[in-house]
Amino acid sequence: MSLVELGRYDRNEAFIIVGRLESEGIPAVAFDGGMSIGDGSSLLIPVRVMVHEDDFAAARDILPD
Repeated sequence: MSLVELGRYDRNEAFIIVGRLESEGIPAVAFDGGMSIGDGSSLLIPVRVMVHEDDFAAARDILPD
């Protein structure tokens, strides 16, 4: 099972989305969240929210349009 990108968000929104997905039983991870803090460009580098490919459709259904 591989990870797929659900979307790219600002750092705060990405971590809110990860928490929301996990509360629904869908494992998720935020990639690049530390990079935006480490180099001081937290508003410039989008954070990728990743889910298992089998959970992608369910995760999209949970997120608002």
